[in-house]
Amino acid sequence: MPSAVDALTCDIARKFVRVKEVRPDGLVCFEFSIGWPELFVDLMLPQSAFDDFCVQQHAQRLSDSAPA
Repeated sequence: MPSAVDALTCDIARKFVRVKEVRPDGLVCFEFSIGWPELFVDLMLPQSAFDDFCVQQHAQRLSDSAPA
């Protein structure tokens, strides 16, 4: 059984993105998190900047909530 301390351990090397929406104006609305995928900030970037951001951050893509 994990201890309470284990539950608070955060691996800041793990980064996550989840696309929420791709707007008609080309902006990608997404969630970005470090360590814990359930604790995130909402961000918006143009598609090319979003792609670069994901590569530079080595972000793991979580399942999107934006319609396909």
